Amino acid sequence: MTVTVLCFARLKELVGSGRVTLELPADASVKDLRRELFQQFPAVESLAGQLLIAVNGEYAGDDAAIPVGAEVACFPPVSGG
Repeated sequence: MTVTVLCFARLKELVGSGRVTLELPADASVKDLRRELFQQFPAVESLAGQLLIAVNGEYAGDDAAIPVGAEVACFPPVSGG
């Protein structure tokens, strides 16, 4: 399946766009998405331990399924003041 991933903050800088498209298996999980993201954009792996992923507006762990047509967003934690 084709998944469009919205990218924010430092991640957006590393991939060079606010949106990337990934090809994932039909039964993909967040872990699969991470693996594909790191493969296509090796610089993103520097954020591996910090990268947050939301599926349909909810933070998702690595085992969470990504349904067809899901809205996926990725971003590193940000702080403000």
